[in-house]
Amino acid sequence: MSPRCRLPPRGSQPPRASCRPASPGQARPGPRALPLRPPATPAPGACRRLSSARHAAFAPPPPDIDDPALQEPRRLPVRRLSAAALRRLAADPPCPARPEFLRRSRAGAAPRAAPPAAVHRPCRPPRQIWRPQGRIRSLQPPPGVFPQRRPPSLHSGELSGEVRRHLARVDFSLEESLANVQALLHQYPMSRRDMLTTVDHLKRLCIDHYFQDEIDSVMDACVDLVHSDDLLDATLSLRLMREAGYYVSADDVLRKFTNDNGDFNHGLTKDIRGMLSLQDMSYLNMGEPSLYKANEFSGKHLRLAIKYLEPSLARYVRRSLDHPYHVSLMQYKARHHLSYLQSLPTRNTSIENLALAEFQIKKLQHQREIQEVKRWWKDLGLAKEIPFARDQVLKWFMWPMTVLEGLSFSRYRIEITKIVSMVYIVDDIFDLVATQNELSLFNEAIKMWDPAAVDSLPSYMISCYRALYTVTNDIAAMVRKEHGLNPITHLKQAWAALFDGFMIEGKWLYTNQAPTSEDYLRNGIVTSGAPLVLLHLFFLLGHDLTEGNNDHMLRIISCTAKIMRLWDDMGSAKDESQEGLDGSYKELYHRENPHGDAEKHMLEMIASEWQDLNRECFSGTKSTLSHTFIGASLNFARMVRVMYGYDDEQRLPILEDYTRMLLF
Repeated sequence: MSPRCRLPPRGSQPPRASCRPASPGQARPGPRALPLRPPATPAPGACRRLSSARHAAFAPPPPDIDDPALQEPRRLPVRRLSAAALRRLAADPPCPARPEFLRRSRAGAAPRAAPPAAVHRPCRPPRQIWRPQGRIRSLQPPPGVFPQRRPPSLHSGELSGEVRRHLARVDFSLEESLANVQALLHQYPMSRRDMLTTVDHLKRLCIDHYFQDEIDSVMDACVDLVHSDDLLDATLSLRLMREAGYYVSADDVLRKFTNDNGDFNHGLTKDIRGMLSLQDMSYLNMGEPSLYKANEFSGKHLRLAIKYLEPSLARYVRRSLDHPYHVSLMQYKARHHLSYLQSLPTRNTSIENLALAEFQIKKLQHQREIQEVKRWWKDLGLAKEIPFARDQVLKWFMWPMTVLEGLSFSRYRIEITKIVSMVYIVDDIFDLVATQNELSLFNEAIKMWDPAAVDSLPSYMISCYRALYTVTNDIAAMVRKEHGLNPITHLKQAWAALFDGFMIEGKWLYTNQAPTSEDYLRNGIVTSGAPLVLLHLFFLLGHDLTEGNNDHMLRIISCTAKIMRLWDDMGSAKDESQEGLDGSYKELYHRENPHGDAEKHMLEMIASEWQDLNRECFSGTKSTLSHTFIGASLNFARMVRVMYGYDDEQRLPILEDYTRMLLF
């Protein structure tokens, strides 16, 4: 989805205004972002303009629609359950074989009530945290911070026949499992470390939404642990409090573990669990100097310690370093965390069984969603109408599947997949076949937002325009029906901005003009497609643009889109071999800084954007944005690493594993 401008080398002649090659058999460059199928050969008259794969952040080819592994399950009648039964349950059935497509080739929910204030023990004032300047701040989140909790996965109160069939086949009681975990959270006497560790397990297994009230009580009871002299206690409580919206200074908490020079005490290296917790906390950095040192210190000594650890702990430490907490998808890490828990001598089967049921519920739901998306795409007919465009429904679906969690958002995931597909198809039209004159008319038609405006354009453009127009208006109608808002003006403007960004990249190419790296990145944020997709999601979740949330929302989207663009451009050089100037940020930076290390510079920029994103999400300032939108924005940034995580063989093993884990 995120395109990249490809520019001619300096001194070369600018290409002709027409975007049609001299040789009809010229092949387009292979996809870069997720090359899961052989590259398509454009029809006669097509040309290569941009490196389309650069913006193919949404694109794995789906398996055959008749693949029995993806056949839609038999639909059974759906019945309403009691409030006590609104939980997920299932047993993990045998997964179908890995589909053939996973191979490398070159080629709206209603607003929820605000959470209650933190519960404090009687006769005690709210707990406070010391600040070096003498300022006292309550650990209770200010009003408006995370006003909406993540909804239960079965928020609608419905269990499908598929789930009930699994319930009848296995001896598993959801209510009993939930009651056992709740009893564990209320168990007394229990050390405060054990209470926080249990909360951490629930969060890492993505089942914490069932126990939010109990977790709030645990956090209130354990809030003093942030002042502990034990590294594990202090860092674990600090991380969980920051994730919950409390403001605590990491510099203040970690000062006791450093010497006079500000370096961490070497004796801490013997505490492996504490070092792991310090490493996890370091990725929630909001610009605090102590967390820079914490990341370097813990990472260095954990790598040295791996060879001395027992095998299961060594594997867990290695995975934690390879897929860092907070910047990696928790849905992906959850399976590995469960495997680690199952290797421990003391186990809690209630937590494990609930996690397994959650995994299976998600898998069944996602299989139903991808079937609906595939039917929509087949009925739309764009794959036949625009044969030169890539047809990769499954990859398009991977983004909303991972970004927006919860079964109650099933309809929204399907609609967002349609938007992603339209971005991809428009991108291919700009890259592969259209002339400059046709693209200018196409751009003007988008601004007019009238299907009659494209009557003079080629038939494939008309088909694309009508599909885009219909999908966007359908989402606007859904928002109006569910939330009483009409976002169509903002959505039209977002599409116009995307088309303008594509036109700017085309101008750089056809005028043989190399932009500055700063100008390229500013435009690349728009053409990544991330702002357009997140804006549609913003309205689907019931938000409206106001003076109070506009700047905050734009900053969150900007950080996410910049992370995507930089990872995209950094990974592209590993995946593509092209002539001339590769119009990525990496190549443009090399032009401006011949002796600089572009990759190191880009990694530093990505880390800086993560800090800004953390600051927007966890700073404790008043916000009207929901927990769901903030979580979706974080997941979008996390998914970028999965989409561009190439190994030495130019494959995407994390994405392949993740697709197989959640869908097959």
